[in-house]
Amino acid sequence: MPLKLNVGDKLILKKSHPCGGDEFEITRAGMDFRIKCLGCGKEVWISRVNLEKRIKKIIQPEDKK
Repeated sequence: MPLKLNVGDKLILKKSHPCGGDEFEITRAGMDFRIKCLGCGKEVWISRVNLEKRIKKIIQPEDKK
């Protein structure tokens, strides 16, 4: 069963981005995800399967708690 991932969730991934940042924000959700590096602002497209394998921790926005 897929993880509950929503637009605005912040993720910490196992592998860091080439800029050195490991925190990303989801900007589009679906079969493919668009995630934005919070270090340099670069956006990356990644499939759901690959993203779910790489997630270390999910940080949900404060208003959803």
